[in-house]
Amino acid sequence: MNIIKLNAIDSTNSYLKELTVKNTVENYTVVVAEQQIAGRGQMGTIWESELSKNLTFSILTQVSNLKIVDQFYLSMAISLGVLQALKAITPAKLSVKWPNDILAENDKLSGILIENVLSGNNIKHSIVGIGLNVNQQEFSKNLLNVTSLKNISGIHFDKEELLLKIVKSIKFYISYLERNDFNELKKMYLAFLYKIETPAMFEDSEGVVFLGKILTVSEDGKLVIELENETTRKFNLKEIKFASR
Repeated sequence: MNIIKLNAIDSTNSYLKELTVKNTVENYTVVVAEQQIAGRGQMGTIWESELSKNLTFSILTQVSNLKIVDQFYLSMAISLGVLQALKAITPAKLSVKWPNDILAENDKLSGILIENVLSGNNIKHSIVGIGLNVNQQEFSKNLLNVTSLKNISGIHFDKEELLLKIVKSIKFYISYLERNDFNELKKMYLAFLYKIETPAMFEDSEGVVFLGKILTVSEDGKLVIELENETTRKFNLKEIKFASR
């Protein structure tokens, strides 16, 4: 495994993406930074992280013959890889908030951003950016419902050791993709999906708040929700969110 360590960078995803354009980069190359000046999250959000307290890194993944239509299975594999690595070291109940945030109880612990480079109908390779709150204990008042491993357990974690565990776990779950074992991967993902089969309040892109129940995730990664009238609807990422707690 090739690990590139940086002190400060705008974005580890951007750095790794540029590296792949100029060089042949080994699969599972990792770029880790002590500080990200412009770390990115889902839907253009900014990932905030205190200097040297957390893990902010990106991994290059290349899965043989992974088709674009199956890209959400990669998201499942990455989510499970991060969750299971953390499950071994924290007492908190962990879950995946669709599509791929890692929660401890109801608080965000880790965020994942996957950027795919395409070739024909296949994914050539993916840049997987991961932000994990490790040893940070105080967060901006603008950040609601966030936590860290140290806040949960009271333990100060060795970030380098933790990084290696996460990458190893991700490689294990990506092996399901290599074997085309999509059904088992989805089964495991749904077992950890936040609020699945539990009535909850949602808000759509029009600002309408409604009661629904997550049933599953479709093959193309959409969230399938059963409404009060027992009909179902599918939602993309920008079309749905949990109503504010």
